[in-house]
Amino acid sequence: MTIDCVNVSPYVTNCYILTENNDVLVIDPGGDYDKIRPFLDGKNVLGAVVTHGHEDHNSAICYFDKVYDHGNLNEGKNVIGPFCFEVIYTPGHTKDSITLYFDNDGVMFTGDFLFKGTIGRMDLGGSEYDMHNSLLKIRNYPDVKVYPGHGEFTTLNYEKENNIYFLNL
Repeated sequence: MTIDCVNVSPYVTNCYILTENNDVLVIDPGGDYDKIRPFLDGKNVLGAVVTHGHEDHNSAICYFDKVYDHGNLNEGKNVIGPFCFEVIYTPGHTKDSITLYFDNDGVMFTGDFLFKGTIGRMDLGGSEYDMHNSLLKIRNYPDVKVYPGHGEFTTLNYEKENNIYFLNL
């Protein structure tokens, strides 16, 4: 699987384009479809996955025939074409936040739940209680590369060892 990142929306949201052979799955198409489209041309676009309902993560979903989110993905194993991943419900930033864990590839897409060195804000429909429980849940996963909804990537072990929110669990 190859992973391309395109910064979209005025909030510089990370939109990820996953490619396996000729199949493509897009994570968080938050706008600027003209920046996303070149990665899709000539490919079999399977759809878009949205990590949570904020506009900076979903405003370009109208360009996709299939959209997957908390409402139609089951917690646990999911398969879309060649992409096999685990959906982890991680409320805290929002009630509908999900994390996507691709164990075979050693990667995790966290949306605005987890960033390098911090977590997502909870004053836009989230809750400290839910965030705490989601951090406890994610802490049990092995070290993987973490691709957040904004900013640079990190690793789960780095966050467990350095992120104040993990250290205070």
